[in-house]
Formats: sequence, C-alpha cells, structure tokens
Amino acid sequence: MADSNGNTSSSPYTRTIDLRTKTVREKRQKKAQERLTEASGKELDALDPDNLPDRVQQAMRATGWKDLMDVQKQAIPYVLAERDLIVQSRTGSGKTGAFLLPLFEVLDAQRSEPQALILTPTRELAKQIYEEFEQMKTATRETFDLEAVLVYGGVGYGPQIRAFKQGVQVIIGTPGRVLDHLNKKNLILDKLDVLILDEADEMLSMGFYPDMKEIKSFLPDDRISCLFSATVPPKVRALGNEFLRDPSFLSLSTGQVSVEEIEHRYYIVDKMDKDRALTRLIEWENPESAIVFCNTKREVEYLTNFLSNYGYHASDISGDLSQKDREKAMKQIRDGKLRFLVATDVAARGIDISELSHVFQYDAPDDPDWYIHRSGRTARAGRSGTAITLVAFDEEFKVKNVEKEYGVDFTEGELPDEDALGERVAARLATLLRERFEQKPRLVQERVSRFEPTVEALAESHPALLAMLVDEVYFSHLEAQREHSRFDEAEADTGTAPDGASAAKASDERQQKRNRTQGKKRNTKRGNTRGSGRGKGRSGRRKGNRGSRNKGRS
Repeated sequence: MADSNGNTSSSPYTRTIDLRTKTVREKRQKKAQERLTEASGKELDALDPDNLPDRVQQAMRATGWKDLMDVQKQAIPYVLAERDLIVQSRTGSGKTGAFLLPLFEVLDAQRSEPQALILTPTRELAKQIYEEFEQMKTATRETFDLEAVLVYGGVGYGPQIRAFKQGVQVIIGTPGRVLDHLNKKNLILDKLDVLILDEADEMLSMGFYPDMKEIKSFLPDDRISCLFSATVPPKVRALGNEFLRDPSFLSLSTGQVSVEEIEHRYYIVDKMDKDRALTRLIEWENPESAIVFCNTKREVEYLTNFLSNYGYHASDISGDLSQKDREKAMKQIRDGKLRFLVATDVAARGIDISELSHVFQYDAPDDPDWYIHRSGRTARAGRSGTAITLVAFDEEFKVKNVEKEYGVDFTEGELPDEDALGERVAARLATLLRERFEQKPRLVQERVSRFEPTVEALAESHPALLAMLVDEVYFSHLEAQREHSRFDEAEADTGTAPDGASAAKASDERQQKRNRTQGKKRNTKRGNTRGSGRGKGRSGRRKGNRGSRNKGRS
C-alpha cells in the first residue's frame, strides 16, 4: 500500500528490497564491519619479508616461499606486537603461515613446557599444521630444537603423554582430546603464551563450544590469542569476545563482506537423488534453522514428509495457510521449536526471521529475481548466511543467469562423501556423549560401567542395534541444538553463550516430556479403541479399525 508520495508503507509482514542499487547494502556492510573493528590501538602496517625478524624470515624460506601472502603480511605484525586478533580469511589463503611464522619469534626452545596451543576442528587440519611447523623449524639450529605434538582422538594416549613429559613447546590438536588430557592432569598449560583458534566457525558448527569453554579455564589470562575463521557470524564474534581481549579485526575475504555476507553455493545433483543430497548437505552444514524453497506445492508437501520421516522437525507453509497459522509457524522457528520451513516463493512472502542461518533451494528458481528474494531470507540484521542451491545437470544455466543479472559470486560445491560426513557426525556425537557422561554423578558413572562388556559384544555381533541407539541420541540432541546453542545479538555483544550443562539437562527434560506425552497418547488410543469396541459392537470395531488403517497410511 503506497502513500501520496508513492512510498510503500511499512508492515510487519513485508520487506522492501532495492534490487537496482548496492548503496544501501554497502552502507549496512560498512557499519557492521566498523562494529567489529573497534580494536585497541591503531592499525598496524603490513610487513614485507625483508622487514620480518630474522628467525621468521628463515622459517619462511624453509617452506620455499619467496614472498608472503596477503593474510600473512597483515596478520603477522599483530602477533609480533602481542595484539589479539580476529582474521576472516578463506581456506587456502595462507592463514596457517600467518600464525605459524610469528611463533618462531615468540617461542623459546630453552623452555621445555607448552607455550603455544593451536586448536582445530579436525585431525586432518591438525596434521597439516603440524607438517608445516616441522618444515619451518628446520630453518635454524635454534628453531630446530622446538618440538610440537599432535593431540587428537582415535589414537592411543601413550605417545601423547610421553611427548608432554619430554617437554614440547607447541600443542596442535582437537578440543576433545586436549580437554581429556587437561582433566586428567596429563597436560599443564598455565605458562601458555599463545592461543590459536583455527577454523573457529567449523569448531562451533561441530559442537566443540563446551569443550573450548572448559579449556579456557585451564589457560592463563596473560596470553596472545588469535582467531581465524572463514566467516564471522554472531556466534564467532561471541567466541572472540569471550577468548580475546580487545581484538583487532582483519578481513581478507576478497570480494566478500565480513559480517553481512551471504555465501552462495550450488551443487549439481541427479534429479532422482535430490532429496538425499539435501539431507547430506543438512548434516554437513548443521544449520541452526533454515528455509527450504521448492517451485511447486506438490514438491513442498513431498519434501516436508521426507524430512520429517528422516527425523528432522520440519513444517511446510502453503499459500492457502491462514495468517494465524503462518504466525504460529514463524514463532515456532524463532523459539527453536521448529528447525526447517519448506515453502514456495508465494507462500514465503513476508517471512522475516533474522535467525535463519541457511537458505536451501531444492529447486533452482526460473526467474533470477526470485533467487535474490530467496537468498535474502538469510544474512539479516548484521548476520552472515549461506544460500545453497541444488541444480540438475541441465539447470546450471539458471545459476549463470543470476550471476549475469545481479553479479552474485557463486561457488560450485562438491557433495561430501560418506567417509567425510561420517567423520564429522562422529566428532559431534563424541562431544555430545562425553558431555552427557561427565555430567552424570559418580555413582551413575559406576553403574554405566556395567554395560561396557555388553556394548563391546554388541559392537561385534549386532552393530546395527548399537547404531540405532546412537542414532536416537544424536538426533534427539541435534533437534534440541538450536535452543541451547543460539547466539543472539545480545550474547554476541557480551561474549556470553549458553551453558553446556544446563543445555544438555534441558534437552534431557524435553526428551523425557516427549516420551511421557507419547506414552499418554498410546494409552489413550488403546482405551478409546477398547471403549468403542464394547459400546458399539461389531459396527463400532469395524469403524475404529478402518480409521486406524487410514491414519497409518497418512
């Protein structure tokens, strides 16, 4: 509805997007970045190789590099100046060198104790960092005496403990195993000088926050802390506020905006395998909440049923849904009671949910304009977001049309294979189970130990039964995840985050409540069936049975 000047009136159900200019977006992006760049002290000038300390130069040459990459030139001065730092930089940009090289000026080989801790989300990344460090340290006789150790799960504790006792300067590992050693007093970090959080967004996505928070309690306050991340959404900012002191901020994501960024990705998939491709991406991305767009109402209905049967809490929004029901669905997803909305373009008009982290496009839109509207459902209110599109082999031209029309920078992704996906899910699951076990009273832990032989026997003889139980635990926590891991704007500003113990307890209470409710429904159903049979004779029983069969089909 327009006023006399032709302006559109504001409404809680509509949002006007100017698709003709980038001015408004650029101002919003600049303001968001300025909030992050409230650093202590002035910005530091980038360093060329010739201006580096001698040991850092030697370490660079040991890798065969003739020059520094941009992220290294800009980040190294802050570490050398002992300034805390948040760096946004893509994978493959040279960020590993950005935090390893200055360590050779900071570390003291004469001190046989941990001086640097580098936390990573995966063992593969830890190995890569370790290999680069081992190559760099060959630069001089002094740096050659520096020792590093890999610390991650899935391998024995013995070699890691022996390395601690022999004296190492650098710990490189995943949060779970590092925390295990700290709790068992195998590892002491009270003299730590440098903390590096690498791929921070990935660590949060994989559920490592409770472990990271507990690790922090073992560290001295007087330290240099650096956080590296491909994206800087509110939850990463909250992590930075919690672990770092007045951090400076560097954004090295060329052509992208640091905070209000939308990452645009597409995947080429077989039309007959789109539903399973979607679930694989959902498990990989682990979004807090998302809208899934389809081109037809029939696809919406099918996909909603498919996601629900797979185990996700999903609901559809159709064009004929009343406003009251639409608002109910909106409230559910804002409150964390609903994780996925499946909708058509028409049905999704007016939806404005700032917490949406992802938009999935199950069908590529025919009109480039609709892509802008769809992807604009994420990255609201200073947040970052991800827009993922599934396209058939003959539909890639639709993505190219959007690129040409609006200058959207797409990246073609490759579906994660089963091994990589399984490892990521296993890492999340291990964190969840360890957290739940450690929250149990000592007597309960003793009681649980009785079942260890049973579990070992099941793993040998009936792995499917054990997998079923593990799957139930995983999905019950996964669906409750959004409530106890959300970082709203207030939490991002204060650097606070939900407490892991209280979140897990709340999750258990919700699961118990659902079990009681389901039990009451089953008892009521049995009582009604018996009652209708006694009161109405054969006719009543036939009617009741027919209703049960119809319900089963639905």
